[in-house]
Amino acid sequence: QVQLVESGGGLVQPGGSLRLSCAASGSIFSILGMGWYRQAPGKQRELVATITSAGKTNYADSVKGRFTLSRGNAKNTVYLQMNSLKPEDTAVYYCAAEWIAGAYWGQGTQVTVSS
Repeated sequence: QVQLVESGGGLVQPGGSLRLSCAASGSIFSILGMGWYRQAPGKQRELVATITSAGKTNYADSVKGRFTLSRGNAKNTVYLQMNSLKPEDTAVYYCAAEWIAGAYWGQGTQVTVSS
């Protein structure tokens, strides 16, 4: 089992920045990769950014150049730096940890971009 604890969401004005953190605990040796997904009201959950155990990152086209996913030295924590936020980035952001049989999910953190 892997437990994921997210933090860092909140309300920000358009053009502002936020940093989300996700810390994994438990059977972290089983994690193949980690990342962030988001779900806006009335929409399906979508990929934001992922990082493999080797450190390779992948971003949704909608966030490329604005969001940066990084990993802590212990590799069980990931950070999503979100810059130049837009109202369309408003969503619940979920941390995910991929393992061989599926994925573990965090509880989600709300990000609201509004003036």
